[in-house]
Amino acid sequence: MMAIIGASGSGKSSLLNIIGGLDRPSAGQITVNGRNLLKAPDRELEDYRLHDIRQLYIGFVFQAFSLIPTLSAQENVEMTLRILQVSPAERRRRAAYCLSLVGLGRWADHRPFEMSGGQQQRLSIARALAHGPAMLIADEPTSDLDSETGRQILQLFAQLVEEEGITVLMASHDPASDDFATEVYELQDGSIANRVSNGRSN
Repeated sequence: MMAIIGASGSGKSSLLNIIGGLDRPSAGQITVNGRNLLKAPDRELEDYRLHDIRQLYIGFVFQAFSLIPTLSAQENVEMTLRILQVSPAERRRRAAYCLSLVGLGRWADHRPFEMSGGQQQRLSIARALAHGPAMLIADEPTSDLDSETGRQILQLFAQLVEEEGITVLMASHDPASDDFATEVYELQDGSIANRVSNGRSN
């Protein structure tokens, strides 16, 4: 679990978007799992984000929850799996599992507007987990939440790292992220200015 911190405009979101294959760098290179994303065609980047043949799937969690308000929690989680043409039975099974992971098993039939902000962020995390990613990229995942709810989300990330073996790469202004991250990188003007290890094993 790695946290990237820094002032607004330091490049945190840009860095995450480049690592996630959403944006391309204007210079240099970004190599993930032996692949230079700078040279990858658009279709290969799509595969990288959704169903990469090398098993390095990416899940995204954003500051805005970006949930579909007319769909239930179960249906929101299933959306990515529909795009991947997963069978209905497997979609239901996987969505139920992901909702249980984030503590929303009993909220499967509820719509986002019936949930608190923390629950909506948990739902967005469940959706990001649906296709079995190896890494979650989270951009300011606690910024719209109160401090206690934000800590609960960070605890959930730590639990996913410990129990599910998922890597979490997070950009955050939240000072509590330092308490949960394995390593903290400070970004200044697009460059890493400082690296702090918290001495955790993951």
